[in-house]
Amino acid sequence: MDGINPELMRGSLDLLVLSVISEGSLYGYLIQQRLRERSGDLVDMKAGTLYPILHRLEADGFVKAEWEQDVARPRKWYSLTAAGKKRLKERISEWQAFVLCVQNVLGASGPPAFQPS
Repeated sequence: MDGINPELMRGSLDLLVLSVISEGSLYGYLIQQRLRERSGDLVDMKAGTLYPILHRLEADGFVKAEWEQDVARPRKWYSLTAAGKKRLKERISEWQAFVLCVQNVLGASGPPAFQPS
């Protein structure tokens, strides 16, 4: 399998990004790296997808960004705000309800559990 269908991923991108940032302040490349690592290389979020999400989350007040200036190459570090922690909790609940719904629809005779190749 080359990855997860982008249509399935689209509704979960905020959840994935907020979840990774909840572990502590990270800059863009580290967010991409953590997503790849934690997903077993199934999520390879390109910068062209990640940065618009980060900018929107920042505009919505879910993340705050701070520039690290005292380095040769300044980086923008992202961290969750209190509203972001609340939003993450809400999105986790939504996701868990969705997973339960799909599992119930598939039933016991549904396809076997996913096994990454």
